[in-house]
Amino acid sequence: MEILIRSGAIQEDPADAIIITVFENSRLLGGAQAVDAALDGALSELVEDGDFSGKEGQVAVLYPRGAIPARRVLATGLGKAEDLAIDAIRRAVGAAAARARDLGARQVTVEVLDARSKEIGLSMVGQAMVEGCSLALYEYPAERKEVKDEREIESLTLIPPDDTADSLAAVESGARAGERIAAGVDLARTLVNHPSNIGTPTLLGETAQAIARDFGLNCQVHDREWAEEQGMGSFLAVAQGAGQPPKFIVLEYCPPVMEGADTLVLVGKAITFDSGGISLKPSENMHLMKGDMGGGGAVLGAMKAIGAIKPPVRVIGLVPATDNMPDANAYKPGDVVRAMNGKTIEIRSTDAEGRMILADALCYAAQFDPAAVVDVATLTGACVVALGKGVAAGCFSTDDALRDRLMAASQATTEQLWPMPLFKEYREALKSDVADIVHTGGRYGGVGTSAAFLKEFVDYPWAHLDVAGMALDPLKARNSYTPKGATGYGVRLLVEFVLSW
Repeated sequence: MEILIRSGAIQEDPADAIIITVFENSRLLGGAQAVDAALDGALSELVEDGDFSGKEGQVAVLYPRGAIPARRVLATGLGKAEDLAIDAIRRAVGAAAARARDLGARQVTVEVLDARSKEIGLSMVGQAMVEGCSLALYEYPAERKEVKDEREIESLTLIPPDDTADSLAAVESGARAGERIAAGVDLARTLVNHPSNIGTPTLLGETAQAIARDFGLNCQVHDREWAEEQGMGSFLAVAQGAGQPPKFIVLEYCPPVMEGADTLVLVGKAITFDSGGISLKPSENMHLMKGDMGGGGAVLGAMKAIGAIKPPVRVIGLVPATDNMPDANAYKPGDVVRAMNGKTIEIRSTDAEGRMILADALCYAAQFDPAAVVDVATLTGACVVALGKGVAAGCFSTDDALRDRLMAASQATTEQLWPMPLFKEYREALKSDVADIVHTGGRYGGVGTSAAFLKEFVDYPWAHLDVAGMALDPLKARNSYTPKGATGYGVRLLVEFVLSW
């Protein structure tokens, strides 16, 4: 979809559909007022008759019949003006864009809401509108024999509320950021949506190499032998039963000016299929375990966006990728393996495999002398129990300032996080009689003991995001711009975290 920015009056735009935003039970403003006047009060009549109130999620369609050049007018509700937040704009435009697409519109125009009185700048609004539209239109390129009706929006034009150079520049800046971030989210969604026989560690490595080629990043995709040379016994324990060859992906973005630039490391868990290994999962819903690489997908998506935006900070993406399978060579409950930092780990459940591959990735991250490391992982069902499915990810951190930066990024993107504790009692639950540490602390406090385990492999400012309830929802759309299936959760949060560093 092409993103265009131009000045002018929206009621004079000849698009297949124009989108106007309307507050709930409030007078029409800006372009909505002008369009209503051109339509001889047709929109006001809808509001007065109670057919459309501007409530969040509502979309009304009007047909001008030659009164204005546009073929359709879509009014989309923002909710109450006093409650306006940036995500309401994403949702409103996302709902309208999806409706326009379904009606067969190919050229769509929207007037950028002037929310400066709410301290929401035009750049932020432009970014939110592009994100809402682009993300709402995402569809997984499914492996089907027959291609369904391919209606698609070819262009989205944004018109600022005034035609000053500053307004045009602000909207342009925000729109381009939104375009690049949405592309990263869509990449993460597609990687997670892939069937596991397609979304293999090899495919993730090829994806990383393509990102590097497209945006001038450095990339190494390492194999099993390299991991053995590094002493990654924890990562390789999980990989030793996998038929697919494991990959350890290192993707590096360097800013145009390296002198004085901090280094941030993003680590993403990529279990491309999780059978549970010897500790086999129940067969019901096991097909959804293709989504256990949601953290790795988020890191690759974020690195794509970062490569396009080019912030003034060095960013390293690490993605350890492997299946977790139960063949004759698979690691077993009771085994003891040695991680890259020399610590020995007693295995209790081979279904607690994500923390094993992250342990070595976190050890490897230290070589970059990072200012901060953030790992993203669909790690524990316990986090879903604690915070709910589709509600929030858990955030553990050894550094309060780092935690606060992530919470600020969460608020800016509405990718919700909730701070979680690292109590010393969690570490007590990980004592082993035969190794330095046991990798799971049992049923109670599982989300906390998993974070305490990972903490054993870091010596820098670190945060762990448990996104188990956020990466995949096969049953329903989470909101107008997040369809069912893979959500791409974490991409926007990570990019905002990096951009605000």
